[in-house]
Amino acid sequence: METATFAKNGGRMVKKVGLYLFIALIPGLLLVGFLNKNWFNRIISEKMKVHAGTHVNLTAEEYVRTHFSYAQNGLDYRFTLLEFGSSGCAMCKQMEPVLEEIRNSDKVKVNVVFLHIMNPDNQKLIQYYGISAVPMQILLDARGNEFFRHYGVLSVSQIMAKLN
Repeated sequence: METATFAKNGGRMVKKVGLYLFIALIPGLLLVGFLNKNWFNRIISEKMKVHAGTHVNLTAEEYVRTHFSYAQNGLDYRFTLLEFGSSGCAMCKQMEPVLEEIRNSDKVKVNVVFLHIMNPDNQKLIQYYGISAVPMQILLDARGNEFFRHYGVLSVSQIMAKLN
């Protein structure tokens, strides 16, 4: 009888300790995920690019070359800031004044392009760049080559630091 009571109470205790341990691990796992979000996004983006296919990549490369390679198309920009986002995204809304200030900056001539992820015309670029989360900022040099990528909200000063 004592053994059955001990087993019953011991089982409850194990369940209780297991539950507390599980609850304690959740914040730790969330913290690790948050701290490594850019790494996770980079891995997912690379996988998406591989699966985009040759047709998508060729079409997107041609689009980038004709629109964002200023050495080739003769437009007077030094950089391109591609902002992939959505109208229903709170962080994307936070980026709107930042994008406007960069667009109107007299320090560096930047072509700021907002690409709505729900617009069917943008799907090939989304696949080409492997956009896995929004808001995603991608900076291109005057030849249309990507040199910086960031997921989340950036300030004007953070973006300008990357452009200098």
